[in-house]
Amino acid sequence: MSTRQKQKQKAIAVIPARYGSTRFPGKVLAQLCGKPMVQWVYETAAASLANEVIVATDDARVVDAVEAFGGKAVMTSPDHGSGTDRVYEAIAGLPHDIVINLQGDEPLLPVQIINDLITNLRQHPEIDMGTVAVPAERSLLNDPNRVKVVFDNQGFALYFSRSLIPFLREGGEETTLYLHWGIYAFRRRAIERFVVLPPGRLESCEKLEQLRALENGIRIHVMTTSEGSVGVDTPQDLLAAEARLKEINNH
Repeated sequence: MSTRQKQKQKAIAVIPARYGSTRFPGKVLAQLCGKPMVQWVYETAAASLANEVIVATDDARVVDAVEAFGGKAVMTSPDHGSGTDRVYEAIAGLPHDIVINLQGDEPLLPVQIINDLITNLRQHPEIDMGTVAVPAERSLLNDPNRVKVVFDNQGFALYFSRSLIPFLREGGEETTLYLHWGIYAFRRRAIERFVVLPPGRLESCEKLEQLRALENGIRIHVMTTSEGSVGVDTPQDLLAAEARLKEINNH
């Protein structure tokens, strides 16, 4: 492999960390076992195969907090409509070919998930975009905030929805349902294309930006895993994450 090819295989992990949050303002800086939540995500990413890690934010308080623990943060526009737009602004001018979009509210994200996303794109040049899903019981997926995904026999997404998919018709045969994690791997050419596309009709209906990719022919490869995590959307979720961290440390 040439030096140029190796350079194009470099990966960067970007953590979009908007300070405002409807249900939990300032949650990325909420203290979790003595650290701001974004630090847990940053340290996980720093331990991964990513060549660089940055936090992309719209608030100086987040920059200050990240720099205080030795991390790197960049200010981005407060007007971005999605985390992907914020990620793209953060990587402008950087040489990385693989871009991992992590969530600042996933403090228990396993490092192996990031490694697997990076490795998947490095080994399969035909994949432009990747994400992750975990099997879940139908009874646990009625919440529209828990996004579901179905994919084909090659692992490429067919659809993401807030509704239960696939629907189990009376007399039908049950199949495994998958909960989508909002973690993405983009090849650079894919994110460059994605951010200039207008919001699609399906995206506007379900309020899921990944549908913009599917509507425009950008295939999304879905890795499945049995790993678990705790997303933090509310103060109650923060307590659950803290309990889980203490449980892990005790073992």
